[in-house]
Amino acid sequence: MPDDRTTRAVIRDEALRLFAAQGPDVVTVRQIATAAGVSPGLVVHHFRSKDGLRQEVDHYVLTVFERLLGELTADEGPDLFEEPRSATASSLGEVFLRHLPVGSPLPGYLRRLLLSDSEAGRGLFHRLYAMSRETLDGLAESGAASRGRDPQVRAALLLVNDLSVFLLRDQLTAVLGVDPLSAMGLARWGPELLSIYAGGLSAEPTAPEAEGGQA
Repeated sequence: MPDDRTTRAVIRDEALRLFAAQGPDVVTVRQIATAAGVSPGLVVHHFRSKDGLRQEVDHYVLTVFERLLGELTADEGPDLFEEPRSATASSLGEVFLRHLPVGSPLPGYLRRLLLSDSEAGRGLFHRLYAMSRETLDGLAESGAASRGRDPQVRAALLLVNDLSVFLLRDQLTAVLGVDPLSAMGLARWGPELLSIYAGGLSAEPTAPEAEGGQA
């Protein structure tokens, strides 16, 4: 299939891939240009510097997560606690897979950024936390959740739980035997997560139906 991305988007995507694999500090403009099939001068023309390109990548990563949270809290989006929960988990899985296709470098980049002692990492975490607060407020206003006695802590707990899948993806894959961000992994992860959110640790997830509607 033809690549219909703009040159700017190609450079950004290749920078994201390299930053995720090697770390932003060690990747050079020349490496990014080579990967994107352009000259180093064109990279500078579009982004002025590597720092400018890194800011563009940071913004793109945040935009992806804003869309994820926006879809999950939109009025037309899935009800996080509706029955059957297996159907809800499937909807959530489709949302994640739409934004994080197989081989996406975004989880690796997010992990590096959040664990780095950098202004960009701290800034991104604060913005993600603000979005988590907005998500909780939206769920509370729709009647799907409670803000709890301490909304700040509850929003932080939700955010930490969401980010743990990205930060510990490799470790979770090792102990579960499946990538938690794959379709199969989300099919296992989603029902358990949603049943805990809806009913606590004593809740049992709804058993998924077999293909053809047979249990």
